[in-house]
Amino acid sequence: MHEALQRLEQEIAEARNDGLTLLKLIHGYGSTGVGGDIRIAVQARLREMANDGAIRGCVFGEEWSKSSEDVWRLMQERPELKGDKDLGRRNLGITVVML
Repeated sequence: MHEALQRLEQEIAEARNDGLTLLKLIHGYGSTGVGGDIRIAVQARLREMANDGAIRGCVFGEEWSKSSEDVWRLMQERPELKGDKDLGRRNLGITVVML
């Protein structure tokens, strides 16, 4: 778990250094498909980071849909997201992070 959270922080820092403003994380959802410890820990850490202002926000895979107001606004800024293969699929194994 600790390794996964360290990797999360490292990837966010690298993306920022590369000038990226959006990052799609593929963290998986657990071998049983009902939610793994890493997914839960990553989501909790991202919520903390958003609350602390360390990231602009995040959208978990289950919310990654055009029907979400936040996602719709993000797609207005970034029209290329309309072609994302996970959009609308309720993929619990991904999270989109706004840096």
